[in-house]
Amino acid sequence: MSSSVKVCVPPSRGLKINNSLLKGLLATAITLAILFAMEAILHFFPNPIGPNSKELAAAVWVTVKLTVMAGFFGVAIGTIIALGKASTLPPLRWVCSFYVWVARGTPLLLQILFVFFALPVLLPSLEFNDFTSAAVALAFNIGAYNAEAIRSGLQSVPKGQIEAAHALGLSSLTIFINVVMPQALRICLPPLVNNGVSLLKDSSLAYAIGVVELSNAASRIQSATFEPVPVLVTSALIYLTLTTGLTQVTNALERYLSVERR
Repeated sequence: MSSSVKVCVPPSRGLKINNSLLKGLLATAITLAILFAMEAILHFFPNPIGPNSKELAAAVWVTVKLTVMAGFFGVAIGTIIALGKASTLPPLRWVCSFYVWVARGTPLLLQILFVFFALPVLLPSLEFNDFTSAAVALAFNIGAYNAEAIRSGLQSVPKGQIEAAHALGLSSLTIFINVVMPQALRICLPPLVNNGVSLLKDSSLAYAIGVVELSNAASRIQSATFEPVPVLVTSALIYLTLTTGLTQVTNALERYLSVERR
């Protein structure tokens, strides 16, 4: 009795517009609109927020830029490390496992301080400003967590599909792009979203090396005005707005991919 293995290769077709995709686009538009109008919105808040709306709005953009930059490189690092840990070469697996062990086993604040203060001492050519140092440290840290999420997604693809795709004469790159990644993405997307939300909140640790992100700006304002309650509550509301927007966008993408699968 012979058995066959179905290779899940997504057909080439145009982008289908459904409710999930529309919700994602709407959430993206609303989040961007709030970001661009942040200064105007905060201007109507009572003292001490209104008079400091420009400083807070600028700090919000620093937080967003830091999160986007670190998140992008964090996903790239995570993908490379995940593939390295799945490699058949033992030395490569050991190096990737060592990186994950170090990045996940040491405090993020320590990593930020190390990149800003210690790395230029060890390698003078790698002296960065405060923003870049924070982005490098955040990407280094989140890359390890992304690697484990992506690796779990890659391992969820049945080996029979990969073997069948090879039997059909597909190249390794074609198999990875058209067979492995579409299925792995559905598995690893939720933990990647959680990592992204954590990254957004962890970006507040960049204050330790002088990056004027949202938490740092809020701390300066409350120190100058001696009114911690409105400043910290406003900061919390801004963080909630950003994390909610990010979660809504990615949840819509996850639902869209689930619909496409069916």
